[in-house]
Amino acid sequence: MKAMILAALLSGGAPSQQHADYIGSHVWPESEHEAGGFSAIETDGTGFVAISDRARIVDGRFIRDAEGQITGVEILRSEPLRSGREGIMTGHLADSEGLAIGADGRRWVSFEARARVRSETGPDGPEVLPRPKAFRKMQLNSALEALAVDASGALYTIPERSGRLDTPFPVYRWKNGRWTVPFTLPRRDSFLVTGADFGPDGKLYILERDFVGIGFRSRVRRFEADGTGEELLLETAVGVHDNLEGISVWRDDLGRIRLTMVSDDNFRFFQTTEFVEYALSE
Repeated sequence: MKAMILAALLSGGAPSQQHADYIGSHVWPESEHEAGGFSAIETDGTGFVAISDRARIVDGRFIRDAEGQITGVEILRSEPLRSGREGIMTGHLADSEGLAIGADGRRWVSFEARARVRSETGPDGPEVLPRPKAFRKMQLNSALEALAVDASGALYTIPERSGRLDTPFPVYRWKNGRWTVPFTLPRRDSFLVTGADFGPDGKLYILERDFVGIGFRSRVRRFEADGTGEELLLETAVGVHDNLEGISVWRDDLGRIRLTMVSDDNFRFFQTTEFVEYALSE
């Protein structure tokens, strides 16, 4: 089944068009994870780490069939994020949204309510990075939604909203001990950023969603590492998937780049936690 890409896009600076092959979806019942609100994921195709937006981190393993589709999930560890001063996070401190894991295994988390980035693991335990003035001015529920790490270990974080429909999304980079904005990403239509990851090709993948009152639309765009070369990989109709917020990009056994995404059920009974996968046909 092919994910259909829109035939017509905004003229002038519009992204090149690609398409992605739908692999499958797997609903993860609340009775199995007893959490919800999953907003970020990192996976190599078998093992995975997921973050809930209520400061819970889950390590697990995907069970797949002979066709490579997810048929089950095994939890290996599930525990709250902790801080030396704060103990178990609660309230506005607990709004964890983005996850990135460096080549050294260090786990980084971005937060949306009190905008900040911190490590979950490290030689000295959790480490909170400095908060620039721009982070302090972000909207309370629209801050650092996406987090990614490149091959050099530099961190990139993107707020959910840019401020205006005609304002690009700023990309903040933590490198050499300071925050900069090396580039911005064009904001197109009413989609908002929910996730990011650097793929095995070194390119930056951005997951976006649009809520239209009766359901969600999802979109994935891809950029070169410097923010150029915009490509539209996937754009769904309303209701095809739930509230996709986390994305992980990896290469499968067939050599294809695969997109694994997870939905945030917002802790509502009428929504679901689902893992959704597409492969790029390039």
